[in-house]
Amino acid sequence: MKIGIVSDLHGRFHRKLPDAFEGVERILCAGDVEREDIIWHLQTIAPVVCVRGNNDWALDTPITSRVTIEGVRFHLVHIMHRGAMPDDVDVVVFGHTHIPCDEVHDGIRYLNPGSTAYPRSKLGPTCMVADVEDGTLSNVRLIELGKK
Repeated sequence: MKIGIVSDLHGRFHRKLPDAFEGVERILCAGDVEREDIIWHLQTIAPVVCVRGNNDWALDTPITSRVTIEGVRFHLVHIMHRGAMPDDVDVVVFGHTHIPCDEVHDGIRYLNPGSTAYPRSKLGPTCMVADVEDGTLSNVRLIELGKK
C-alpha cells in the first residue's frame, strides 16, 4: 500500500499535493492544518488520519493517534518529544519543525514530511510518500512540491 505523509499545511492546500499523492491509499497528517476544508480536500485523494497541531484550535482532531497499516504501527503527533514516545510503535510521524526528517533511533523510525506552506529548509514545500507492506515500511520518498 502506498501512503502519503503531510504536515504543517497552515490553511493552504498546495496545488501539487494531488499529483504528489497520486495512487496513495491512506494519508497521515501530523497537524497544523488550521482549516477543516483542507482535510476535506485531502480526503478527496485518500482516507486521512489527522492529529491536532498547535495552530489547530478550531479542529476536532485528536492530539495523538495510533494506526496500524499493513502491520506497521504508526504513532502520529504534531510536536514530538522523543522521551515520551510509546515503545510499541514502528514509526512516529510528526510535524511542527517544518524541516523534513527521516531518522531511526532505538529501532523506531521518525518521519517529518516538512511543511507544504512554510518550509524551513532549502528544499521548499515538501511532503512524503512511502510503501507499506507485510509489516515493512519501505521506499520512503521526500517529495519537493516547488512553488505554491
